[in-house]
Amino acid sequence: MNKSWLQYKKTISILLGVGATWAMPPHYQVWILFICFGWLMNMLTKATSAKQVFALGYWFGFGFFAIGFSWVANALAIDIKSFWWLIPIALSASGAFFGIFVAVPALVSYFFRGIWAKIIVFSVLWGLGEWLRSFLLTGFPWNLLGSALAFDYRLLQWASILGTYGLSVIVMLIVTIPVAAIKGSKTNILIATLVEIVLLSGIIGFGLYRTNALDNNELSDLKIRLVQPSIPQSMKWDFGELEHNFADYIEMSQSAGFETIDAVIWGETASTFPLALDRTHFYQVLPAVPDDGFLITGSIDYYPADDDRWLPINAGLVLRHGKGIVDSYAKSHLVPFGEYIPFRKFIPAKLRPITKVIADFRAGHGVKTIHTDKLPPFGILICYEIIFPHQVANAKDRPQWLINLTNDGWYGKSSGPYQHLVTAQLRAVEEGLTVVRAANSGISALISRNGKILASIALHKRGILDIVLPKQLDVGTLYSQYGNLIFGIMAALLLVLAVYFSRLQKS
Repeated sequence: MNKSWLQYKKTISILLGVGATWAMPPHYQVWILFICFGWLMNMLTKATSAKQVFALGYWFGFGFFAIGFSWVANALAIDIKSFWWLIPIALSASGAFFGIFVAVPALVSYFFRGIWAKIIVFSVLWGLGEWLRSFLLTGFPWNLLGSALAFDYRLLQWASILGTYGLSVIVMLIVTIPVAAIKGSKTNILIATLVEIVLLSGIIGFGLYRTNALDNNELSDLKIRLVQPSIPQSMKWDFGELEHNFADYIEMSQSAGFETIDAVIWGETASTFPLALDRTHFYQVLPAVPDDGFLITGSIDYYPADDDRWLPINAGLVLRHGKGIVDSYAKSHLVPFGEYIPFRKFIPAKLRPITKVIADFRAGHGVKTIHTDKLPPFGILICYEIIFPHQVANAKDRPQWLINLTNDGWYGKSSGPYQHLVTAQLRAVEEGLTVVRAANSGISALISRNGKILASIALHKRGILDIVLPKQLDVGTLYSQYGNLIFGIMAALLLVLAVYFSRLQKS
């Protein structure tokens, strides 16, 4: 192997991976995907060994994920004096681990002959890699390639059938097929052009058809108030500010028009006091519950463990006027190193409190649907639980809408909150469910059942948002019914096609 050649290509691969992140939210420079993935695919076809293609794919992935997940460093910057040295480690670790998810598709594609087979295999395995990322080591399916299309919600509609993983495969095919035209004969150019037109027309045409059918929706008579106080993360858990923050939520909830509101929604851990146990603060919060209405809020809660300890719970509470707490939800998909420490006993004590939150939370028992006497059945998802495709709604007791309580104050003015919002849009399209998102620092929003943002409060803007729920909150989708089955069938058929093309090239 020519080491100087490989070293040169590694550097290009990293830069291409970094460049590809500009296609993701909130930048949406989708055109750059044609350059970055096209150039990568061209290098993969010229590599002369499996080791070379693995390295090229790995270093592309290193750049793509290290920068794509760079907002994670903002959480460490909250306590910059203590954890500044962890920031480069966190960025490098993201690239080092997730780079494998590009290296493997690159490696497998090496063993197929012909540019068409390589493009198909690489695209399909990219989508399958995103699916694997949803559950390996508790899962982190963030920045899925299909989210690059979220600059126009109409382009997301295939997710209602194929899910976001399938949408990612389509995007990858679109941005790499031009390589087949560049490297092929006149026939190849014609075929590549036709396939490109079919894929683009399919995304645009189906998107227009589906959104036109679902956009016209009457409003109900249910009025919801989202409260976004935009409390800086450095103040949220400051013991000297807890009472003031709590009072701020209550005061904002009672702003003008409060008497017309059916439900007030606060974000994740808006109450840092365990309202189910703390009677003083429970009675203080009651004025924020509308007459004949509800307050739905994130709150710390506690659960008795078997060893006489009380384990904290990241909870969503439903308070009914005159009845107190009528239902609750315990976050079931906890954040590693934020809400619990994997392999905690093997980590030095000084590294355990990586963020200023209580560690060792108790996980809930999975998504549930909450039924009340006034509001349509809904599910509560806390923070990043919304990022997991086909894991957001109870299949046996399906809700009509979802409430996402979150606190993106951890991530400051970075791409993180925008990317988090897009995951909520994609879940709305996949499941056909309206999503109401309440965030401490933004972006709070009402998202329709086809992924359209109907109303929102900007990032780090303090305010309230009064919204009226659509009359038709949900619509059936194939993805909500079959999950990733259709995506799996599509992936299998494409791989069979790749094998056929490879053998055809060999013969």
